[in-house]
Amino acid sequence: MKNQSFLRRLGFALTGFARALRSEKSFRTQVAAAFVVLAALVWFEASPIWWAVGALTIAAVLAAELVNTAVERLADHLHPELHPEIKAVKDCAAAAVLIASLAAVAVAAAFAYELLT
Repeated sequence: MKNQSFLRRLGFALTGFARALRSEKSFRTQVAAAFVVLAALVWFEASPIWWAVGALTIAAVLAAELVNTAVERLADHLHPELHPEIKAVKDCAAAAVLIASLAAVAVAAAFAYELLT
C-alpha cells in the first residue's frame, strides 16, 4: 500500500477514525469531550494561545486513544489468548492514554484558573 495518493491515504485515516468512533466507547467519550472543550473556547472567547494549547491537547488525547485501539486490535488478532507480555503491551498503551488525559485535565485547570483570576 505504499506510494498511494494523498487523498487515498486521507481516506484510510478517515476510515480508521470512523471505525474507532463506531467501536470504541472511550474514543466516543473523548470526541464528545473535545467538542465540549471547543465550545468552552468559543464561549469564553479564548485567546489564540488557548486555542493552540486546546487543539494540541485534544489531538494528543485522540491520537493516544487511536494508537491504543490499534495496538489492542493488533495484539488481540495476533495473540487472542491471554499472555503476560501482550497484557504488558496493552497496559502501556492504555497508560499513554491516561497520561495524555491527565495532561488535558491540567490544561483545563490552567484555563479555568486564568478565567477566575
